[in-house]
Amino acid sequence: MSEDELSKKYNPQEVENGRYQEWLKQDLFKPSGDKNAQPYSVVIPPPNVTGKLHLGHAWDTTLQDMIIRQKRMQGFDTLWLPGMDHAGIATQAKVEAKLNEQGISRYELGREKFIDQVWDWKEEYAQHIREQWAKLGLSLDYNHERFTLDDGLSEAVKTVFVKLYEKGLIYRGEYIINWDPKAQTALSDIEVIHKEDEGAFYHMTYPLTDGSGTVEIATTRPETMLGDTAVAVHPADERFQQLIGKKVILPLMDREIPIVADEYVDREFGTGVVKITPAHDPNDFEVGNRHDLPRVNVMNNDGTMNEQAGKYAGMDRFEARKAIVKDLEQLGRLVKVEKMVHSVGHSERSDAVVEPRLSKQWFVKMQPLAQQAIDNQATEDAVDFYPPRFNQTFLRWMENIHDWVISRQLWWGHQIPAWYHKETGEVYVGMQAPQDSQNWVQDEDVLDTWFSSALWPFSTLGWPDTENEMYQRYFPTNTLVTGYDIISFWVSRMIFQSLEFTQERPFENVLIHGLIRDAQGRKMSKSLGNGIDPMEVIDQYGADALRWFLSNGSTPGQDVRFSYEKMDAAWNFINKIWNAARFVLMNVEEMSATDIDLSGKKSVADRWILTRLNETVARVTELFDRFEFGEAGRQLYNFIWDDFCDWYIEMSKETLYGIDKEAQQTNKSVLVYVLDQILRLLHPIMPFVTEEIWSKLPQLGTSLVTAEYPVVHPEFSDETAAQGMTVLMDLIRAVRNIRAEVNTPISKPITLLIQTSDQEIEAFLKENKNYIDRFCNPEKLEINSQLEPPELAMTAVLTGANVYLPLAGLIDVQAELDRLAKELEKWNREVQRVEDKLANERFVANAPEAVVQKERDKQADYLEKQQTVKDRIKQLQEIN
Repeated sequence: MSEDELSKKYNPQEVENGRYQEWLKQDLFKPSGDKNAQPYSVVIPPPNVTGKLHLGHAWDTTLQDMIIRQKRMQGFDTLWLPGMDHAGIATQAKVEAKLNEQGISRYELGREKFIDQVWDWKEEYAQHIREQWAKLGLSLDYNHERFTLDDGLSEAVKTVFVKLYEKGLIYRGEYIINWDPKAQTALSDIEVIHKEDEGAFYHMTYPLTDGSGTVEIATTRPETMLGDTAVAVHPADERFQQLIGKKVILPLMDREIPIVADEYVDREFGTGVVKITPAHDPNDFEVGNRHDLPRVNVMNNDGTMNEQAGKYAGMDRFEARKAIVKDLEQLGRLVKVEKMVHSVGHSERSDAVVEPRLSKQWFVKMQPLAQQAIDNQATEDAVDFYPPRFNQTFLRWMENIHDWVISRQLWWGHQIPAWYHKETGEVYVGMQAPQDSQNWVQDEDVLDTWFSSALWPFSTLGWPDTENEMYQRYFPTNTLVTGYDIISFWVSRMIFQSLEFTQERPFENVLIHGLIRDAQGRKMSKSLGNGIDPMEVIDQYGADALRWFLSNGSTPGQDVRFSYEKMDAAWNFINKIWNAARFVLMNVEEMSATDIDLSGKKSVADRWILTRLNETVARVTELFDRFEFGEAGRQLYNFIWDDFCDWYIEMSKETLYGIDKEAQQTNKSVLVYVLDQILRLLHPIMPFVTEEIWSKLPQLGTSLVTAEYPVVHPEFSDETAAQGMTVLMDLIRAVRNIRAEVNTPISKPITLLIQTSDQEIEAFLKENKNYIDRFCNPEKLEINSQLEPPELAMTAVLTGANVYLPLAGLIDVQAELDRLAKELEKWNREVQRVEDKLANERFVANAPEAVVQKERDKQADYLEKQQTVKDRIKQLQEIN
């Protein structure tokens, strides 16, 4: 095989091997540096340095790569900035688990040496991620790669913390927070995943201190009763008016606690009496504040009971629950246990049951920041969501947001820039440690991972140095691509932080995609064992096939189902392109780029394919601009498979194997040109195979990566050729279908009679009779407006012509009548549909005149076909 030939069979491994390294070697992914070009920037949603990328990452990054590759080809000065997230809880948990296997705890190592271990992990897994990016073919500019813990981003994080603190928007206080007893750290609300767990309502009685009776309460967490500091009833509940102000004895602890009146109590739920545990429930915390109740925390950080829990101290919280229920039963205080299934919060990272508990933490005061983001969405500088419905998701989240707990009890992350004076307890917040640092101790906690990720679009470009060239040119960024599941986690935080610190939106567009599910529509998960490794899919099918599947399944905001049948279809499509390219290359071996000339004598097929190319370029470009990649893929598929491969290549053989040398040369030029344009259109989606084929074509460029993206050439549009080819293809299809129905192979010559009702169509068909001969194989062909339909014939109704195949001895008249009855039903439906549309006064009044006229033309065409079928049915019925 010569260097200019494609191998006989498409082999993705052969095609993709070494290609990415070649692109990197040529440094093709960097910004163009053309200051006259319009900048276009995308920052990658940074994957966590915790392991392998999954199919969701592959989908997310493929869409970004498609956008950036197209923009690069369109002449934009593009920046696609890569990077990774330190992922505090997740990464620390992975490294701790690895050390535990070696019998080492982080406490034995100490903070500094443990952090060294995590940095080693980061370097190892960051390299894995880069290898996976390469395998996917992502055109990232590695010269500008960032990490959320690198020096520049750390500077940005400290700047934001200090400024928010100085504005009074960061504060430290005791509140009920979500606590992960396994990771031993605070969690924000959105790091809690609620799952349906089996549980119970435990009903118990607390005796009144005056001996006048008991009150019944119900709880799902009996272990927290040890921290009860009151019992509450609704102030308007007539059943309990006489109890307000009295006291009860807390069973097992023999502590007297008051009965208070509070509107928080739901009179219709449970017994109407609730236990108040201010240190272990967010609602009870608020009740406690209103009634000045003490806060008794009965648990340790690891979920065991502490000394405040009396004899249960040291027990695991769930073991304590069992013991407490048993003891209440023995005391005669347990009324009943109602089994139930209820929603229980679990840590997103460790899967431990989350414990609401009192803790001193750092918080961001969200209301002013959220309001700024809400207000911005009503301006011209709003962030545009695709699809737009996700704007409401964003606004709902911002309108109902709580203060954000940002401190985490971890070692891996941005250590909070706050110091406490060893003697006075004074708090100092600043970019650097206080001057007399020996008298101060820094807060040991680190910041929530999302705190640094929220700054990603501008911190990666050099902020807070706003004079930085990168920041000046590429911020705000243009498009963010992400899943709908992290609008509240990440998208919202980037928006409010960017508005607060840069006074600009962080990105113009947010393209929201869904989740990848399995073939049955189930979410992929370890428990179901239905996860798919994208790298294994690439090993089997190639990156281009995976990328084609991911792009074709892409309807903004919608989930997509993965199946190997879809991967087979993607591979088959690429193989079809490969074989078409081999045909073209074999027929243009002697051509050079300067030989390509489209000005010569063109066949109707040449003119038609160039017209269809124009239509496809216009439509695909428009759909890419709207991020409707699935529909763009459908347009490309139809043009490439149907128009180019199945029709044009077959029709071009009529010229290629003919004797007209001028027509041959033009035909070869059109073949090369259209294939070249197809490869350019496909390159953002399937970069490897398109580059491989393009490198064999007669062309002047060095790489498709930087080649010019197709544009519409009005001089190539030929409506007459397009209309004529539609009739011609309908004719060929109709004859093939009739042959198949009566089992008459194409090799057997037939009589073909074409009755025309349009002079232009008649002239066109006669002029292009050679195509009819080639694809229909008639021994006798007649094209005439005066033609009399034969009695025994198969019939096809076209626009401007009727086709008859006299097949005496082969035709079953009744079968033909049955077929025509079905065809009449089809035309009846089409006539009804278009007449209903034209009867709609709003449509006729509001639609553009050209659109209305198109419907009227359809009506005339359908009515003619309907009548022709009716006439033919009548004719055959008379014979029958």
